[in-house]
Amino acid sequence: MSSTTTTTTTAKATSASPSRGRGPLTRRPTGWVLSPIAGNGTRLFLTSAALLFVELLLIRWIPANVTYIGFFSNFLLMASFLGIGLGILAGRNGRRVPILAFTLLLFLIVVVIIQKQLNVQAQSQNELFFGLAESRAADTNFFVLPFVVVLVAVLMAALAMPLGPLLKSMPPLRAYAIDIAGSMTGIALFTVLSATGTDPLVWFSVAAVLVLLVEAASGISGATFPALVALACSLVVIQGQLTSGLGKLDSYSAYYRITKYTSGDGLTRINVNGIPHQALHPVSSTNKEPFYEQVYKWFPGRTYQNVLIVGAGSGSDVALALARGAGHVDAVEIDPAIQQIGIEQHPDHPYQDARVSRHVNDGRAFLRNTDTMYDLVVFALPDSLTLVSNTASLRLESFLFTEEAMTSVRDHLAPDGVFVLYNYYRQDWLIAKIAGMLDDAFGTPPLVRTYQARMAALADGPLVAALPNGIPPGDSVDTIADIGDPEPKPATDDWPFLYLRTPFVADYYLKALGLLLAFAVVSVVAVASLSGRSVRAAARSAGAAARGFSPHFFVLGVAFLLLETRSLVSFSLLFGTTWLVNALAFFAILASVLLAIFITARFRVKRPQLLYVALFASLAIAYVLPPESLLIDPPALRYTLAAALAFAPVFFANLVFSYSFRDTRTADMAFASNLLGAMVGGALEYLALITGYRALLLLVALLYALAYLFATRFRLLADRELTAGDGREPAVLDLGPEPAAAS
Repeated sequence: MSSTTTTTTTAKATSASPSRGRGPLTRRPTGWVLSPIAGNGTRLFLTSAALLFVELLLIRWIPANVTYIGFFSNFLLMASFLGIGLGILAGRNGRRVPILAFTLLLFLIVVVIIQKQLNVQAQSQNELFFGLAESRAADTNFFVLPFVVVLVAVLMAALAMPLGPLLKSMPPLRAYAIDIAGSMTGIALFTVLSATGTDPLVWFSVAAVLVLLVEAASGISGATFPALVALACSLVVIQGQLTSGLGKLDSYSAYYRITKYTSGDGLTRINVNGIPHQALHPVSSTNKEPFYEQVYKWFPGRTYQNVLIVGAGSGSDVALALARGAGHVDAVEIDPAIQQIGIEQHPDHPYQDARVSRHVNDGRAFLRNTDTMYDLVVFALPDSLTLVSNTASLRLESFLFTEEAMTSVRDHLAPDGVFVLYNYYRQDWLIAKIAGMLDDAFGTPPLVRTYQARMAALADGPLVAALPNGIPPGDSVDTIADIGDPEPKPATDDWPFLYLRTPFVADYYLKALGLLLAFAVVSVVAVASLSGRSVRAAARSAGAAARGFSPHFFVLGVAFLLLETRSLVSFSLLFGTTWLVNALAFFAILASVLLAIFITARFRVKRPQLLYVALFASLAIAYVLPPESLLIDPPALRYTLAAALAFAPVFFANLVFSYSFRDTRTADMAFASNLLGAMVGGALEYLALITGYRALLLLVALLYALAYLFATRFRLLADRELTAGDGREPAVLDLGPEPAAAS
């Protein structure tokens, strides 16, 4: 019978390649370890899984509580990349931050986010943030965003410190494969928890278990027990938030923090991420917004046999369509949790009506996969208040409001059908922009009715085109306000930014990015100097870290983040912006990494030029054949072609990386350089707001060309260590003997 724990002694660690000056030796910490998981491979797997799980938890949870960070969520991704890179750099000499530091930082983040109720001020005349006007939370200035980013970066650095020595403890490709497998496990675990509607108490509890497993595998010390207290305090604060609120009830869907409550007028209302979002209006209600009834006022007495409602939500629009004589309603809602609230609590019970078919899907994907013709199509306030993924500035409804989407609606209208959309549009230029896009798609100026607070309803389609002089038989229409210059640019599938008046990057993005990059430079220099006990030693330490920096792997990180972003955007367009599509696409990207590792390990390519040629060819094909050219049937063919188009560049990019990483002499610094590059890639992703996503492929190609030159022609710093496939074995750092189980 074997014990589950054993005491380790401080083993003498030796470098496997002393002649090459591998740097400071690394020791396994003393303490109690859980022997079945104490091997270097298992520790690397657990550390990677914990890092990705905590990263996704923070990216999901912080925007749900700090409203406008939801529109800057890739800043949290960049902070995570920076933090992991800093952790690798700080842990190069085998130093290990006690778990207490991580848990105290986590507790600080929990308290700051929950108790302080921070918000980001983001005001612009040429960009809209839906929810800005409705939020009652006090605004602060844009320094809140960098403040949160710094907290996240430091937290991730504390957790990532063991990663560097572990990466050097085995051949690079094996270490990379284990790291990716751990990352995929962390992603899959959080995706399942998020999709099943669990709340942050469960998320943080699972994160605590993962972190404690990493601690148990590395060596439990005296700091472990106060760390447990800090973790428990974090869970208590989170539980307190979930159970407070004077009758309000918080739950979490795959997209939002949903708060359901009854207001003073007796209506059930829904807030998402702290912003008023929906009210369950009965048809008889007299205080709902006037745009709900507008199409029935324009065409009094008319009934619509077949109706499609996109953004059906909790069912108020569906109930109204049924009351006005609809024969059948297809109700499309992307969030099943919000739809379920409507099923259970809407006073008119529209979702229980036999004439209603419920669909949980993205509206654009639904249109693509149906051949039904509709008498009435309604886009019912589909403003999502959240982004699709962490690497792209796409909202859930971005591809609903493009000229191509409106053309798709046109193709699904009956010969006398009509398309209606309404919302609080907040700016005259946005109303004018949508009206212009409708005119372009339908060839007919739309009907427009505006109300106070810049609410508006717009309608177009065959029924409008058939009107004599464009005048409806019922209610009047309004003229569109003169908005002056600049003229709004129509949103397209390549530039799907409805809420931008023209292509530009707002100054608050640039300021926040500048602060983040400045912090990155300062923190890298500071961390590189940590191991020095004197000024001279600190200078030597910083110099050694600088020499370990790899421009080649840095540029590969920049390029791959941009390529990954474009691939995820392509899949969102082709298959919908649902959480499932995004999760599967991201998981597939990591699977392609594993495949590339296997191929690189199995077949030793001796000429990297072949890999780069294949990569550039796949990028050229992806540029010539944009995703929208693959919107074809049947869906199986569309999926196959889209997968090949989107993932061929990703796959060859992974082959390029694996080829270089296989023979690197400093796996930890190559990995850190790559992560820092990915952070810069996250900043460059904002170029899509100006150029669109297709043009990013040109930048990606230039970056990979530069990476090739750094690896073959202009080797600088650590790139001089690249062996270019000469067959030499990379050095391996020994972390000491594996602990033997006590019997």
